[in-house]
Amino acid sequence: MDAIFIPQLTKASERTEEIQVQEFLPNLETLTPVRGLIRIKHSGNYLEVSGKVETIITFSCNRCLQSYNHRLTVQTSEIIWLEEVSEEELDLPLEREVSVDDLVETLSPQGYFEPSVWLYEQMCLEIPQRQLCDADCTGIQATNSDVNHSVDSRWASLESLKKKFTS
Repeated sequence: MDAIFIPQLTKASERTEEIQVQEFLPNLETLTPVRGLIRIKHSGNYLEVSGKVETIITFSCNRCLQSYNHRLTVQTSEIIWLEEVSEEELDLPLEREVSVDDLVETLSPQGYFEPSVWLYEQMCLEIPQRQLCDADCTGIQATNSDVNHSVDSRWASLESLKKKFTS
């Protein structure tokens, strides 16, 4: 997806551009291409960006370590403010106190909007933190043959120390 020159959006029909998405995103490993629609509307001093896309990603279950496929669907919208960044804002210290009002996305009104970067960020935000192949997944089951009561000789001194404290 090509970057969109923001001033050119004002000349588009209804100040809106719609992008049909059907491609693999760099740095996001998916089984299928990301498919859907992104809509960017220029509303004077902000961009209204919305999208509905989906793809299939392969995860490894956090409990049993088996691979499984997950349909990742993103339906989101965001307002991105258009304002020039002053030189003193660029020279900020690495650490500083940030107020809630500063937690907004801004772009230069004379700059570019990159739909592929925006879409990548939205897809990453939708990846589940807890990746389970099934809600009832019990994890890796230990069998009697997996349990070995003999101690590796390298751990023998630690095992004897453990016995001193437990007796």
